[in-house]
Amino acid sequence: MTVHFIGAGPGAPDLLTLRGRDLIAASPVCLYAGSLVPAAILDHCPPGATIVNTAPLTLDEIIATISEAHVAGHDIARLHSGDVSVWSAMGEQLRRLKALDIPFSITPGVPSFAAAAAALGTELTLPELGQSLVLTRTPGRASAMPPRESLTAFGATGATLAIHLSIHNLASVVADLSPLYGPDCPVAIVWRASWPDQRVVRATLATVEQAAVGGPERTALILVGPVLGEADFAESSLYAPGYDRRFRPSSADSQFIGRE
Repeated sequence: MTVHFIGAGPGAPDLLTLRGRDLIAASPVCLYAGSLVPAAILDHCPPGATIVNTAPLTLDEIIATISEAHVAGHDIARLHSGDVSVWSAMGEQLRRLKALDIPFSITPGVPSFAAAAAALGTELTLPELGQSLVLTRTPGRASAMPPRESLTAFGATGATLAIHLSIHNLASVVADLSPLYGPDCPVAIVWRASWPDQRVVRATLATVEQAAVGGPERTALILVGPVLGEADFAESSLYAPGYDRRFRPSSADSQFIGRE
């Protein structure tokens, strides 16, 4: 018996990985985060599967359900939205399972920031503009932020910021980042990336609060950084004719000629 933690992806059912699909289909028990995982994902469950929405459950209740399945020898598909490595509360579940000696596996999923970038039609790392992406959030009721992990600390680097779980703190985001990035810095908000009701707003730090008026109050990602607005950026050397590569030697004198 194994508990399979599976990243169910950002929303679109067909963004589930093949491995995740196959594990769901082979597990007679499925626990899913009902507030974020689309119901269509559950269509992969086998006939007669026990399906439990964990949204109203406590951690103790979730672990009790897993323990019951463990005693019965049933594999469990444990579905979380996006990728399970960030903001999934997987860590505390794994700690309980280790203490109970219940085996588990982890299958990654498409993260929400990748779905948001796809919705925007942009690359988040552009040559000479931004080569770093910071995944962060602002403080919330469920989890405080460590003192050194502030928006101003990350913003001081000038990196592209993907700010999760923070649409309710949009005014604070703007106040913290405007002095660092400037009021004209591009901002994008993507609500429910890849879902049928996906919504995108493009603005600047000076205009984003007004642009977001009337938008949903949850399930949004805020992206901030110059890469969101620039069309005039340097091209990567990777595909330049004179760039010497193992798979494309640039001359007869290339260091890579003759190498396997």
